[in-house]
Amino acid sequence: MCQTDGWSDTLKTTTGWIHAICAAMALSGAAVAQEHEHEEMHDEPAGEHSMDASIEMRHGNASISLNGKTLEYDWSAGTMPVLDDTTGETRAEVFHIAYRVASDEPRPVTFVFNGGPGSSSVWLHMGLCGPKRIVFANDKGDPTPPPYDVVDNEFTWLAWTDLVFIDPVSTGFSRPAEGVEKSEFHGLEQDISSVGDFIRLWTTRNDAWGAPKFLCGESYGTTRAAGLSVYLQQRHAMYLNGIVMISSALDFGTLRFGAGNILPPALYLPTYAATAHYHKALERDLQRKGLDDLLAEVESFVVEEYTPALLLGDRLDEAQRAAIVKKLTRYTGTSEAFIDRVRLAPTIWRFTKELLRDQERTVGRLDSRFQGIDADPSGDSTERDPSYDVILGPYAGAINQHLRGELGVTEDRVYEILTGNVRPWDYGSDGNGSYVNVAPRLAEALRINKDLKVEFHSGYYDLATPYFATEYVISQLHLDDELRDNVTHVLYPSGHMMYLHLPSLEKQSRAARAFYENTLKEH
Repeated sequence: MCQTDGWSDTLKTTTGWIHAICAAMALSGAAVAQEHEHEEMHDEPAGEHSMDASIEMRHGNASISLNGKTLEYDWSAGTMPVLDDTTGETRAEVFHIAYRVASDEPRPVTFVFNGGPGSSSVWLHMGLCGPKRIVFANDKGDPTPPPYDVVDNEFTWLAWTDLVFIDPVSTGFSRPAEGVEKSEFHGLEQDISSVGDFIRLWTTRNDAWGAPKFLCGESYGTTRAAGLSVYLQQRHAMYLNGIVMISSALDFGTLRFGAGNILPPALYLPTYAATAHYHKALERDLQRKGLDDLLAEVESFVVEEYTPALLLGDRLDEAQRAAIVKKLTRYTGTSEAFIDRVRLAPTIWRFTKELLRDQERTVGRLDSRFQGIDADPSGDSTERDPSYDVILGPYAGAINQHLRGELGVTEDRVYEILTGNVRPWDYGSDGNGSYVNVAPRLAEALRINKDLKVEFHSGYYDLATPYFATEYVISQLHLDDELRDNVTHVLYPSGHMMYLHLPSLEKQSRAARAFYENTLKEH
């Protein structure tokens, strides 16, 4: 694999690391149930809607100012059916918004979706890729008072690729057809097949088989993208050019804290340290270090000392345990009593509660740069994610105004931003009783299609899908030397949605454009 921004020296895949982490996997045992999703979820009413789940396609054209020039584009918004292969009957209506630029040559087309599961595509649409973006109060990404402004997105991916934003069934305006159970779409395999079949039909109806094709997924959207990489190959003989994986969740065993699974404590520690450094909670000598230097030190500790200690468990002698407690205290900015109480393995929710306990503040999970206030400052775990609270209102307001204003989609039904109505989610044989791991599917797609390129994007302050977990997953793809350069990883001083941070948004746009150009340079 390739690193960017000089991280090849920082993140070294040593024999000791691989042996220690693989041993951790062997000892992880049975998984806990998959009842919590990667993005903060809130149950929302599904809303009343007509018996007909379809929404008539609307079309128009618009323009934005881009680097002093005018970029004109066509847009379309509405539903397209997911069809039964045998009967041809409509099983669901999938709402989507497409933006296309007229060109004499086939332009790339990128199919974009978020995760959840249960999320619409609003976050990538109005935050990163689309022609419009939300205005925040400052470079950090703090919200302005409502109502929220939307401006031309000078970083839009529409400058180099056409875009199709997909809302999976039960999200956005997408709904099952009358008489069809929603459970037919609410599961790992069901979701992959319905989204994949939509992509095939959209490509056919829009005469895009001759266009280079990319996927862009975020969070559980990367789980979907990895599954689609193989599904599209095998079911529809559709080979992709590239996949952008934002805040990836390919191996849930790296993200789910549970009895016997020592991977998350090890892989989350660098992000705990980055978070403590951001909030100036570390001891003076560590606080003086630059973030890159600090993380290099913590990663070495994880590989050389912390993971072996976790493997030893109760066999760790008293002196060894005391040494690990002291270092964990230093790197997490917490106390020895706390580290001892959590048995050397602080979970996300306990760390986000503990770090700033003396200030009666919590830190975010999606983005640990943000602080919150709990009703009960004495509790063991945070009551909610403050980094979700700062984004929900702006994004919901922006997409509803964009839909009903610029696009003229006049629907009474609720546009489901991020819904719990997809529960229970069926993880099938890949997740009901074991951790979901779709990384082998991505590796298979790369071996089958040697021209496929994949770029991962991670934020240092993401406590939902930490960057070091992504490094570990990439190292376990076991790709042939010929293919390793097909996978790259870009890191940002931001969180799960790194584009909230304005400098990271600019950097991410540059990185994505370079990825497309490098992927297509021989096209």
